[in-house]
Amino acid sequence: GRCTMAIEHAQPGQPIDVSPLGERLAQQSTFAVFKAQDLEVMRLVLAAGKSLPPHKVPGEITIHCIEGRLEITTPTHKAILEPGNLVLLSGGEVHAVLALQASSALVTVALKK
Repeated sequence: GRCTMAIEHAQPGQPIDVSPLGERLAQQSTFAVFKAQDLEVMRLVLAAGKSLPPHKVPGEITIHCIEGRLEITTPTHKAILEPGNLVLLSGGEVHAVLALQASSALVTVALKK
């Protein structure tokens, strides 16, 4: 297949492949899929046991698990995301993400002006 390592930021109307990385997961790191005026979409890639330390952003976030298992922790709750699961996090809410196994997820961030 063609190399998808250096993804050009997609143009509106252009389909983007966000299917599971499978065995390419180990070689891939987190990358931006696109950044528009009000929206940023990233492919989060975490090896088993790796985490994003607690952080927050001003806008709402969705995390859509594509493969693996992710544990999302906020001050008020903990959720396990499996492939096909999506979670909404409120803007300004502190959250941490832990990969229980090698995982990738689509993360959408609403950009607050």
